[in-house]
Amino acid sequence: MTRINRLRTEAAFILHLIRLNLASNMEYRASFLSQAIGMFINNGIYFVFWLLFFDRFEEIRGYQIQQIFLLFAIVALGWGLAFVFAGNASRLAAMIAEGRLDYYLTLPRPVLPHLIFSRMDPFTLGDLSFGVIAYLFTGRFDPLSIGLFLACSALAAVIFASFYATSGCLSFFIGNATQWSFHIANSLVTFSLYPFGLFQGAIRLFLYTLVPAAFVGAVPVEIVETRSLALLGGLAGAALISVIVLALVFQLGLRRYESGSALNVNI
Repeated sequence: MTRINRLRTEAAFILHLIRLNLASNMEYRASFLSQAIGMFINNGIYFVFWLLFFDRFEEIRGYQIQQIFLLFAIVALGWGLAFVFAGNASRLAAMIAEGRLDYYLTLPRPVLPHLIFSRMDPFTLGDLSFGVIAYLFTGRFDPLSIGLFLACSALAAVIFASFYATSGCLSFFIGNATQWSFHIANSLVTFSLYPFGLFQGAIRLFLYTLVPAAFVGAVPVEIVETRSLALLGGLAGAALISVIVLALVFQLGLRRYESGSALNVNI
């Protein structure tokens, strides 16, 4: 089988997993919708802080309320896309620590994509809807701006999923790293939702490298505002690097993996 045919086969398999995940969650529609609505409300409460702030102050380090709308739209939609499709990316640390990779290792599929795409988080549909609605308040309805917004959100989703999964790989090296992984991964969201002008010096460098919050928040906002295709290419490069880093760390960690003693049922 050629490389292209193999990629097509794996892409078709991932799409099949996504369809199964959606069908499974829709069996419990009330729970599915309540979780999504709950996350939407949670995002709205957090956003109220910025509405109150900009009601008193016109701007902060070059950001006005329109930029904040755009920032929240991209981060929320990117987060939603990441975990609607790759729900296990945020659970990887616990799965490794509990020895739950055994099931995936026995199947004739690439372990990493099968693992992270085999579950979806229903509450992230609240993030998806919040991101779309937040974008409606930006006033940018021309085709180029909409296209850049969607492209940036998709690339941010790749970075979100890759970073969360990479942090989860800590469990390969230090044992049960569930809490460490949780705090490291959530720092990406925390820093991405603030105007980037607030950060200077070493912290700014940190947010472009070890915790790439700039690439899921500030950089996409700048891309949409400046309509820079060159900067979009840079963001695509950052997303590709995040995937490569994940693949390398996962393969290195897999050599240290030990099966769990617990019996886990996977359907």
